[in-house]
Amino acid sequence: MEQISNEIRVGCADQALNGLLGAIGSERRPFERRYSQGEEFFLHLDGVLSVPHFHIHHDVRRQEPSQEYMSAFRAVAAQIANHAPQVLKGLTYFFDPAEIFRPCFYRVYGIGELFYLYMLRIDLTMRAAECTVTERGTNDMTPAYTTRHLFLEATIIPLERVVLLEEKVKGFHILQTISQTWIGEFGRGYFQQGIWMDADLTKFFSKLFLPARKKTYPYYPFQCRYKTVCQSVIGLDPEARASAVPLLHRSLEFLLPEIDRIQGEMKNASFTEELDIYKDLKSRIPGDWYEAWESIRVEVYLNESDMREFRIEG
Repeated sequence: MEQISNEIRVGCADQALNGLLGAIGSERRPFERRYSQGEEFFLHLDGVLSVPHFHIHHDVRRQEPSQEYMSAFRAVAAQIANHAPQVLKGLTYFFDPAEIFRPCFYRVYGIGELFYLYMLRIDLTMRAAECTVTERGTNDMTPAYTTRHLFLEATIIPLERVVLLEEKVKGFHILQTISQTWIGEFGRGYFQQGIWMDADLTKFFSKLFLPARKKTYPYYPFQCRYKTVCQSVIGLDPEARASAVPLLHRSLEFLLPEIDRIQGEMKNASFTEELDIYKDLKSRIPGDWYEAWESIRVEVYLNESDMREFRIEG
């Protein structure tokens, strides 16, 4: 997938893999939803996932994957479909030459005349603390490893339109509702760093729609990404995905008339619940909007390596 401005381009599809996805039935397998100490979301599977070698390098100008790559990834996808079939059910795969270790699956949802893109990225990057190496890698090949931890990222993104060519999906235009998240920079020379307000906007949006005093860290349901308001999804089965879309839809309708005022305030202050604009908007949230988030519970614990992890339920 290549993103230029507000455009997401759909690359090469794979009929064999999409056929495998289409054959997934109604079976559901258990797994736990967790965040690592580094705030990365993953599924703790009830079985072991075996990830083979992959070539490290791929020319991004080549829009089609090698047969070797697709053969290896089909084997991984088949295992995911076995261990967590509900996560891939109803989705479509396409090859992204810029993100070969973060393969992408998607589905488009519609509410009225508006479209929303559900995008699931599987992260195949080897994490030493989360896996067992079965064959060492080389300068050209990744190690082969086994793991029970499937790292992924699931996001719902509002769209301006879906790009079609001969009835085939070729891309998406993101509905960018935030004009600029760059604030400035600090430091000098090699130590100069940019300052963005994406993280503060993420906290603002999430806290706004969560019940008061609700603690969900490190999960923030509404995020500032792609210069718009997106929803981070932890309910990964088809029904949960579909039910999440109206939550983003109504939240966007609420935020759009106020988005310029929010940006203006956040350029000059870090997020705090004491901000006047936050308190004003919070007072206008309908009480029944909080019901969707009441059941979420976050448990903090130390894993086998004495590293902090977070288990999310609800």
